[in-house]
Amino acid sequence: MARPIRPLSISPAQQQELQSMIKKNKAAQRDVRRAKIILARAEGRSQQQTADQVGINRPVVAKWEKRFMQHGVAGLAEAKRSGRKPAISAQTRAAIITEATTPPPGRTQWSSRSMAKAKGVSANTVQRLWRANDIKPHVTRTF
Repeated sequence: MARPIRPLSISPAQQQELQSMIKKNKAAQRDVRRAKIILARAEGRSQQQTADQVGINRPVVAKWEKRFMQHGVAGLAEAKRSGRKPAISAQTRAAIITEATTPPPGRTQWSSRSMAKAKGVSANTVQRLWRANDIKPHVTRTF
């Protein structure tokens, strides 16, 4: 015998907010889909019926239902992701940018290769940082 369907209980204010999310013209489709999931579950549909109606898998319905129960409507928003960690530290990055204008001892200017060797990074990294910050140590402006 199948388990009974537990409908998701939501407040009228939450229901109204979810309805307005669906009706917005410029709303992201992922937000609309998540709102539809919660509203379908609140109407008493099972997770599988909701998944079939919205066109997704049942575990996705379970995920958003759980997030909604924990955090409310705010839980349906996109969570912050960790992303890729920076390859070089902020200190090294700052040193490459600030020291580009002061030449090394015994030389008139930094080259990207000599700066890279001194800082322990690749020459391409130095070139990228210089280009992004419009640094041109080879150009001297004198009067």
